[in-house]
Amino acid sequence: MVSFIYTTGHNNSVRKNTMNYLIKIAVILFFHLYSSIKTSAQLPKAAAPVVAPATALNVTKVLEKAGQFTTMIRILKATQVAAQMDGQLKNSNTGMTLFAPTDNAFNSLPAGALNSITDQQKVELMQYHVLPKFVSATQFMTLSNPVRTQAADRSGQFPLNVITSGNNHVNISTGVVNATISNTLFTNGKLAVYQVDQVLLPQEIFGKSDAPAPSPTSILAPAPSKPVKEIGVSPSNDNGSSIDAPTGSASEDSSDDVAAAANSLDLKACMLFLFFFLFI
Repeated sequence: MVSFIYTTGHNNSVRKNTMNYLIKIAVILFFHLYSSIKTSAQLPKAAAPVVAPATALNVTKVLEKAGQFTTMIRILKATQVAAQMDGQLKNSNTGMTLFAPTDNAFNSLPAGALNSITDQQKVELMQYHVLPKFVSATQFMTLSNPVRTQAADRSGQFPLNVITSGNNHVNISTGVVNATISNTLFTNGKLAVYQVDQVLLPQEIFGKSDAPAPSPTSILAPAPSKPVKEIGVSPSNDNGSSIDAPTGSASEDSSDDVAAAANSLDLKACMLFLFFFLFI
């Protein structure tokens, strides 16, 4: 009888200890799961990467960077040809080429030459300085005359004639003037800007010249002494300053710190409770 009572009591004690052990395991698993869910819920989400806007080509900024093209810039803006070029450079894969006369070239024009033409003719004059494709310095030797300009219509008006010689010397004949490419201002595979020593006057606006076109060696352009460097144009605001990517506010950072501290305190309290439950 005593043995039966002892055995029964022993079995009950084993069952009780086993139950307590299972309860403790369940509690541990519960708090572990709770802490994991709580921690993961409080983890800050990874911020989406800020993608810098692609650098847009801007013809007038290229000329401003080069200097001595104030008149060209003013007329390009007034006729909206600059905006037209910027739009085409953004949406086209063929690229563009611009011949830019210096301020001295415009000052050398006969008095009243620009004031005597209409606004539409000024647009055509600026477009006459633009080729609707990218042409590198070496590609001038392979161009076929007459060369089509941006001012050309279906009738084939407003052409240019390009005459090249050795060492990449390039002369341009309009039938009214004979100009020379004297420098490469900008080139990046999509836009090429070349400095010319005269304003390119088309026959369709200024009439024909009786002067014969020069031979390729009569006007030689000095070869650029330095390699051409790409001029980067960064987006700017109305004040001309650079536009930086927006950053989070101070209040958002403070809220994140408070949430992290609360979460840490909550986790410590759970661990302290678990310690007392298991060992005390």
